[in-house]
Amino acid sequence: MTGSIDADTDTDTPDRTPEYSPGDDRRGIPFVGAGPGDPRLLTVAGRELLEDADLVVHAGSLVNSELLEAYCDHAELVNSVGKDLEELIPLMADAYEDGRNVVRLHSGDPAIYGAALEQMDALEHVDVPSYFVPGVTSAFAASATLRTQLTLNEVANHVAFTRPQGKTLSEDEDHISEFVGMGDVTTCIYLGTHAVRETMDRLLEDGHDPETPVAVVYHASWPDEDVIVGSIGDIADRVEEAGYRASALVVIGDAVTGAGYERSYLYGDWANRGSSGRSAENTSEPEASDD
Repeated sequence: MTGSIDADTDTDTPDRTPEYSPGDDRRGIPFVGAGPGDPRLLTVAGRELLEDADLVVHAGSLVNSELLEAYCDHAELVNSVGKDLEELIPLMADAYEDGRNVVRLHSGDPAIYGAALEQMDALEHVDVPSYFVPGVTSAFAASATLRTQLTLNEVANHVAFTRPQGKTLSEDEDHISEFVGMGDVTTCIYLGTHAVRETMDRLLEDGHDPETPVAVVYHASWPDEDVIVGSIGDIADRVEEAGYRASALVVIGDAVTGAGYERSYLYGDWANRGSSGRSAENTSEPEASDD
């Protein structure tokens, strides 16, 4: 290997000036987003890189085994769970320097709670280039499952990706109550299935409406996907009854119901489904978005 990791690695600030666009063919180790679970939700770029890979370092059970079987059965597979940087970086760097095609496979999108950048910076420290290949994050899969948008005109103008307080996040860094209090924010909580009751109790203590809609989507897009819909006041009981403690995306806000929105300016006289919900009279849907 061309170098080693030392205690000062995390104080370096590599040059992040963009030289390429996402999707470009590049040299180095790609950090690929595996998507939310369904192998068909892997991007074309990600699939091509996996099909050419000699070594795939993947995020264990967070990546659907069906995806590994479909695209990685020819490659050496290494589960990264339980391995620290001092083990992962030499493993990937040595393979890359030996001329092997190496892919680091993260669940969802590696830019969302993926701890990818510290690995990329450590690789940079030993002169091994790396880059991101975006993936579909679980919030988008949950939105598709719920058949709603995370942003809805006059209902939700903003989306917050967040996580609850715990070992990683202090009480002062937990802003879930603030996001919910804004009213027009769809709050997507990652890594918080185990803390649904504590989170909802804090929201109730802060005076939030117990009828505020909440959806918990377990294993979005996986074969065992499950959807629990309720409110701030009752969702904890429903999740505990289902027995889920991990691997679910929690969505809070009026956008969960897909109702109550105002017609956008894009479609002229297209019918407003609004508070009456999804009208059976509408047999076709517009293809564009408000963005």
